[in-house]
Amino acid sequence: MENEKWYHILIGYIKQNIKFLVLLAVFDGIFLLIFPLYQLETEAIWYASGLCAVILLIVFVCGFIKYHRAHKDRLGYMHNLLLSYDELPPAATLAEEDYQNMIKWLGDTYRRQKADYDHERQDSIDYYTTWVHQIKTPIAAMRMMLQSEDTEENRALLSELFRIEQYVEMVLCYIRLDSHSNDFVLQEYDLDNIIKQAVRKYAPQFIRRKIKLIYEPARAKVLTDEKWLLFIIEQLLSNAVKYTRGGSVTISLSDDMILSIADTGIGIAKEDLPRIFEKGYTGYNGRADKKSTGLGLYLCRQAADKLKIGIAAKSDVSKGSTFSLNLYTKEHQVE
Repeated sequence: MENEKWYHILIGYIKQNIKFLVLLAVFDGIFLLIFPLYQLETEAIWYASGLCAVILLIVFVCGFIKYHRAHKDRLGYMHNLLLSYDELPPAATLAEEDYQNMIKWLGDTYRRQKADYDHERQDSIDYYTTWVHQIKTPIAAMRMMLQSEDTEENRALLSELFRIEQYVEMVLCYIRLDSHSNDFVLQEYDLDNIIKQAVRKYAPQFIRRKIKLIYEPARAKVLTDEKWLLFIIEQLLSNAVKYTRGGSVTISLSDDMILSIADTGIGIAKEDLPRIFEKGYTGYNGRADKKSTGLGLYLCRQAADKLKIGIAAKSDVSKGSTFSLNLYTKEHQVE
């Protein structure tokens, strides 16, 4: 809109004022019909028509200049309409006044509805946040009871309880990522410490599923938010463990700060790969597993976008998958 060509505006002006051009043609037609009846000279007819045309041209040009300026002014107001619609320029016609009144009414209605929506949404966020923190207490109690006796049944129940904890944590992360509040605090962290937290959390799953972990220490500092980078790594490890049977998972960092988490699992179908970061998309593996929510990788992408780090995946069916995080960032500032 800002780069709209002047001749596009001219065409719009002509369409708006086409009735005046038609009116001029009608008057010329009247002159041609009436003047000969009174035996007036032909020059008088052309003189009158030419004079009308010149006057109309002057009025047309002046009107177009005013129309063009008003158009530019309206574009300027459009970018700030929600904030400044109460300060629209005075209406030049009754029609403009009617349109401005409609804009103001729509603006007031939008503000009321948005205030109601924000209030209801905040109530919902408060409820689920409270629920997440409350549900952690019985989960912790069940974990303690199951850990009191080391049996195969208890180990299986602990594994399922771990899945419940993951889903509960995912609810809280979903709420925080979808909120307008800034839950990100950027500082410089030791990348190995973040990776080791995720590895310790999933160590029982590695042992239970007999998966080998190959971890090459990163020995690097990274400017990020520890909590959210840890969440991304945990989700990628969760998927690696879920879809790997007796294979291995490798964690490594390249010289150009690309953190890779590679597994030797079942892989991702070629047709699913472009959509794995979409909300709710489970793909063939998720449908076969019947336990996938389709939210884990979606939340990873959302968190990565807010951290301004790239996330990508490549995979071969029956050979495994590799997820990569580009941790090189130059836009952040330490808070």
